[in-house]
Order: sequence, then C-alpha cells, then structure tokens
Amino acid sequence: MRLKKLLLPVLAVGLALSLLFAAGCQLTTKIETAASETTAAPTVTGVTPVSVIVTSATPLPSIADVVAAVKPSVVAISVKVPYYDFFGRYVGEQEGAGTGWIYSTDGLIVTNAHVIEGATSIMVTFNDGSSLPADVKNVKSDTLTDLAVLKVEAASLPVLPTGDADKLREGEWVVAIGNSLGEGIRVTQGIISRLEVSMQDEYGNTLEGLLETDTVINPGNSGGPLVNLAGAIVGITNAKRVQTGVEGVGYAININEAMPIIQQLISNGYVVRPYFGISGETVSGANYARWYDLGTTSGVRITAVGAGSPAEAAGIKVNDVVVKFNGEDITEGTQLVKAIHRASIGQTVAVEIYRGTEKLTVNVTMSESPKPE
Repeated sequence: MRLKKLLLPVLAVGLALSLLFAAGCQLTTKIETAASETTAAPTVTGVTPVSVIVTSATPLPSIADVVAAVKPSVVAISVKVPYYDFFGRYVGEQEGAGTGWIYSTDGLIVTNAHVIEGATSIMVTFNDGSSLPADVKNVKSDTLTDLAVLKVEAASLPVLPTGDADKLREGEWVVAIGNSLGEGIRVTQGIISRLEVSMQDEYGNTLEGLLETDTVINPGNSGGPLVNLAGAIVGITNAKRVQTGVEGVGYAININEAMPIIQQLISNGYVVRPYFGISGETVSGANYARWYDLGTTSGVRITAVGAGSPAEAAGIKVNDVVVKFNGEDITEGTQLVKAIHRASIGQTVAVEIYRGTEKLTVNVTMSESPKPE
C-alpha cells in the first residue's frame, strides 16, 4: 500500500516520470473561529490584505450551486521541471499539471509544495480561460506540510471562503474541484470517510490530521480544494492510496491545520518551528539494537547531529538513543517529531538518552528552525 501525489506529469520527453508522495509532519497550531467570524489575513509587503471569510454551515441548495460558487476561485497550474537521465545529464523539461485556489484578491494562490517543486516556470489558468505567470523566485513553500503559496499580478480575484474542518463529521458530503488529468477543472463529490488520519509515505515520513474521503480524485487534483456543501474549503487535496483493488481512498490536508502554515509562508516566507537539530531512525527491536550495540530495543537512534544545533550544544552524539523527550516516552520517530513540535522556542527540555548501556538525561534549549536557503 502506498500513497501517491496527485501532480500529473504531462510530457516527459518520451519517458514517464512518476512523482510520489511528499514528506510531512504534524501541525500543532489550529485556528479557532466561529461560523460567522471574519479573520484578517496577514499583511504582506506589496500585497493588499484580504479577509478570509468563514462561511456559515448553511448548505447551498445543490451541488451545482456549490460548484457555481466555488469554481471561479479554483485555478489550473501548469509547470515545467528540468528532467535528467540516469547519469544526471539534462534531457529536457517535464511538464506537469496541478491545481490551486485563490487566497487573496490580488493574486495569492495556495497549492501543494510538490506541485511546484523544482519548477522553472509556473503558469496559472483561471476559470475564464485567462492565464498569468507566477514568479518562481517568489514561491514560498513548506515541504514538511506539502503547502506552497504563489503570487500572480492580478486584482479583484474571487477569494475562496474558508470553512471549519474541526466541525466535519464522518459521512458529511464534500466536493473536490481540480485540474484532474491536466484537462481542465473538473468536479467530483463524495463523503468524509475518516477524520484525523495519520498516513505514512514510502519514504517513512508521516502526515497527521488528514481528512480521508471517497471523493474521486486523480492526478492533477493536487492542491485543489475539498469543499463542504456551504461552498467553503475544508481540505486541500494532496494524495491518494494506490494499490490494486483499492478505490475511493483519497486524502486532503485539514484546512484548520493548513491555515497557520499558509499565513507564516505569506508573512515570513518560511515556517518557524522549534529546532532540535538531529536526524534519526526508529530502533526496531532486539536485532537492530544488537547490530548498533545499543542499550535499548526501542527509541530513536541519532544518525546525525546538526552543526551548531541545540542537540550539539547539549552534547548529544550520533548513536545516542532518545527514549524520552520533555516528559514524553519516545518509542519511534513520529513520536519524537510530534514532541519537538509541541515544545516552544527558547524552552529548555529534558531529553533522556541511552549512550550504549548508560542512561543519561541532558537538557536541551530549543531554538528557532534555521531559515531555508
């Protein structure tokens, strides 16, 4: 069983290129808004602020009315990405198709990070058929949450209203709108199958808090909105399960989890997180422990320590095994990621480690995550 990204490679210079699921981690900040509230978007230099309207939960009369209300705020995204052969030689450009949705009246577009990753050009096509380029040098993205913000030079664009995903229930009807198969904006409908889903990709990374839906989604849908029957976005479509015999299992990023990340990308250009400064892998039992000569059969073994990181300053070394972080027992990597994200910048946390058979406690002062280069 694996998850697959929904970016559609349209042309690969005679060769097919499969783009698979992105890395992810839990977001711990949620927006709490009542159904009738209006939340001001952050002020960005050169961008007119826009109110993100949180609509009431009152359904529109029909799905056709939902589509009529939402479709003008959905855009098709086409990209060109350099393509290299097995030996790393440049072959040409691969074209890909994805989806986005309008965040501000003057041209902020939200999509998935994997849609625009490595792109040398980005073109945004609107509901009326007109197209505008996005400046690839001004794209702000966060690969950990698979979110990105683009900017096109425009005015008076129709902003997509934002709903409250925390009020969703299993079985509730939703509509997916996106550039399915790269053939233009299409519409499908279904229900919410599960809430708060954690799912691992083929690289061992985990996304948290996903919405699972049986709404039909296809390559090209990545970055498109999943909306409720009030016509408000509740999720951002980004993945599906791919396996013979599996149908109707797609995933979307919870909009309540996504919005703080989007706002940080707009205001900072990157996402600020607590920083520990290690790489590691889960200790997977007795055989693993014997192979690395460890004093415990569970936890997270440190495989690298960042230069100048809080972990290095605290004296943590490669092959140490983290078994407790800030009072939380750690048995595998996802738990450690969550615990780090729950910490505060500037907070000093107690970290219990095994160094060989010796159990130690070290105090680590969390810093701000480094700004991406």
